[in-house]
Amino acid sequence: MNRRWVLPAAFAVAAVLLFVVAPLALSPFRLDQLGRYLCFAIVAVGIGLAWGRGGMLTLGQGVFFGMGAYLMAMHLKLADAGPGGTPDFMALISSDGVPWWWEPFRSEIVTLLAILLLPAAVAAVLGLATFRRKVRGAYFAILSQALAAAFAILLVGNPTGTGGSTGLSGFRGFFGFALSDPANRLVLFCTAAGVLLLMLALVRQLMVSRYGELLVACRDAEERVRFLGYDPANVKTVAFVVAAFMAGIAGALFVPIVGIVSPNDVGIVPSIGMLIGVAIGGRSTLFGPALGAIAVAWAGSALSEQFPSGWTYVQGLLFMLVIAFLPGGLASLAWRRVRPTAPAPSAQPVPAPSGGS
Repeated sequence: MNRRWVLPAAFAVAAVLLFVVAPLALSPFRLDQLGRYLCFAIVAVGIGLAWGRGGMLTLGQGVFFGMGAYLMAMHLKLADAGPGGTPDFMALISSDGVPWWWEPFRSEIVTLLAILLLPAAVAAVLGLATFRRKVRGAYFAILSQALAAAFAILLVGNPTGTGGSTGLSGFRGFFGFALSDPANRLVLFCTAAGVLLLMLALVRQLMVSRYGELLVACRDAEERVRFLGYDPANVKTVAFVVAAFMAGIAGALFVPIVGIVSPNDVGIVPSIGMLIGVAIGGRSTLFGPALGAIAVAWAGSALSEQFPSGWTYVQGLLFMLVIAFLPGGLASLAWRRVRPTAPAPSAQPVPAPSGGS
């Protein structure tokens, strides 16, 4: 097959599998499970851009995933309570009513804007604060992991506002549609599938653009990029913001599909789980992170039912084996003859900016 048709064919096959085959072949329960896996795949696509192309080991994507999830959960609980009503869990814990910072999320428009903008804004502040101080490598990974731990502790310590360790659950509607209706759940699945394909297309455009070349150059030779007049901090921050943007959307879709969100979904362990899927699938490829995330999530659901105490060790073993013996992930086995994604700086230098930095 002509190589230029490979990518459109891959998108077409993915669309047929997600929109036609999966709804016809899977039961409603399995379809909901696959919808949950697709949410993790959306996060993985962003991690693939930040880590695979930009070299940023993001161990704290659960923070941005959790932001989107809790923002959506807050709106759904307020919508279920009705105009001026108090969510059920708040009425049981306290008589103070709805906190002031919950009130704006009675609006659907405010909620959607917050889901799209708040995780990206937080990532922009964190990215500029760390990358301009040249924090990178293991130090950046530890910092991002510490943020995930702090975020989970904050959620647990605020039971009246976030439900504490039990989280938020029991949602009945989604923007006016009943979540108990199988037709609405099918629409939710198709929405998650469409968003995944859209994010893959977005990352593809970034990868083949001039910005994508700069991002790879920052990963491989950051000081050379700086000498050419570019600011690597800005280049890396953009990738970090895009990854956070995708994670926030994935978290927002996760809530109505799964029906619950808690600190267990956004802390250190789930953040590392998202990263393991990216590593196994192939962090520098387009489809590898998404496929790896889906495979790891499926294996976690299947194996944890039979070996509840052993799946965590299996995850760690898989991660170590891939990093040690197959750093390019499973996707590298299928694409060994494809041109390397990161050309040597001497073979294709980054063009200097026309008008300064």
